[in-house]
Amino acid sequence: MNHEEYLRIIDRTIEEGRYKASWDSLSGHKLPDWYYEGKFGIFIHWGIYSVPQYACEWYPRWMYNPGSREYEYHIKNFGDPSKFGYKDFIPMFRGEKFNADEWVELFANSGAKFIMPVAEHHDGFAMYDTDFNRWNAAKMGPMVDVASEIKRACEERGLAFCASSHRAEHFFYMNMGRSIESDVNDEEYRDFYGPSYLCPELADTKVFDTIADTFSVPPTEEWLTDWLVRTCELVDKLEPSIVYFDSWIHNAAFKPYLKKFCAYYYNRAEEWGKEVTINYKHQSFPDSVATFDVERGALTGISPLPWQTDTAIGKLSWGYIRDNEFKPSRQIICDLIDIVSKNGMLLLNVGPKPDGTITDEETMVLKEIGSWLGVNGEGIYGTIPWKVFGEGEVNNVDGSFMDNDEKLFTSEDFRFTYKNGYLYAFCMNPSKAEFLIKSLRIKGNYDLVTGNVEVLGDYKVLSTSRSGDGLKIVIDRVPSDNKPVCFKIEIC
Repeated sequence: MNHEEYLRIIDRTIEEGRYKASWDSLSGHKLPDWYYEGKFGIFIHWGIYSVPQYACEWYPRWMYNPGSREYEYHIKNFGDPSKFGYKDFIPMFRGEKFNADEWVELFANSGAKFIMPVAEHHDGFAMYDTDFNRWNAAKMGPMVDVASEIKRACEERGLAFCASSHRAEHFFYMNMGRSIESDVNDEEYRDFYGPSYLCPELADTKVFDTIADTFSVPPTEEWLTDWLVRTCELVDKLEPSIVYFDSWIHNAAFKPYLKKFCAYYYNRAEEWGKEVTINYKHQSFPDSVATFDVERGALTGISPLPWQTDTAIGKLSWGYIRDNEFKPSRQIICDLIDIVSKNGMLLLNVGPKPDGTITDEETMVLKEIGSWLGVNGEGIYGTIPWKVFGEGEVNNVDGSFMDNDEKLFTSEDFRFTYKNGYLYAFCMNPSKAEFLIKSLRIKGNYDLVTGNVEVLGDYKVLSTSRSGDGLKIVIDRVPSDNKPVCFKIEIC
């Protein structure tokens, strides 16, 4: 099927479906219950960029940029980009130990309810079998339709399968290869490297300021049409329960195409009988159309609409690199609680090695999160925010790329969730056996009434008392580690 034929299918689906290509028609699309109740999912960045094992997943761009550390590393370890380009990593990306069932079992045991592999990153190499891109994992490298294998394993475990597309930025992603002698300039590989559009605004590190500007240099109409067709085909091939978009789709030129994609996807989902949504950053979609996402950050208060954080266990790269640094499970658990208390969901990334194995560090973190959720998940899954998200002096700094440093919570810091007549109060750093929840102090008129108090896990509540200072809870011992503990408090 060619582009023209697919565009006709897109137009016919929108014409015949309930959703039209307008924000008015698309607004009010229902957030999936499974997503809001599940709260916690796994992101997977696995691709050719894991092969050099250096710097970060943007290696494919910077290896063509003279003066960058990636360029110097590439010259030293692989040769000049005119003789060994990014395409030459593909035979080295074998994934010989990739096992979707083992991955999904680990993710399920971590307590995750939805799984999202990157279907295509900025580098243009698809991790699924697509008719519009011969450069894909089913035909090269691992010779496996990776995304479809993960989908099968998810469905067998009752987990929601989702997918992300980062293709928009491929328009310019490899463009520094145009500035030097490299294989990017070889027309034989144009369908892989893309137009690699080079202009002063999209060159070197100036690219970040340019793409942040909604009204800056746009992609061509040809690129936008191709993006629409490929993204709709991804939907038809994989039937994901969420489609996540990375940056640059907020560029003004994308708006008509986003409306068409959204209408197509939501209409297709109705045909499948699935509840779906779209994850977006910045101002790509109106709030009432899709689900807002904050990359490596969080909000400072309760949002009236559900939202999401996507972040990674690895601090330095989303994909695998040899010298990555990893967050401890305690930090991620605290982030999960904080996000859920503010009406959000957490999408946590792992970056498998090129052979398809997940690092020991990430495996350990996932197992520890799973153990904690096995005890405390009652206060996470299926909850809604309480009247305040928490108490204490510690909070997030607003914005993206702000979550690498662990927050210095104390025993005075609490986060709250609510479900079925119970308030769940998480002490974020339980360093003693006596706790005071000030938000539950006796106020007098029109005050709420509290009943039984439990602590989740194998601790015992020795005594409780409520006064004008707050609700005082004493348990039988100081917690053995500094992971949060959860009090289940009856609201009468």
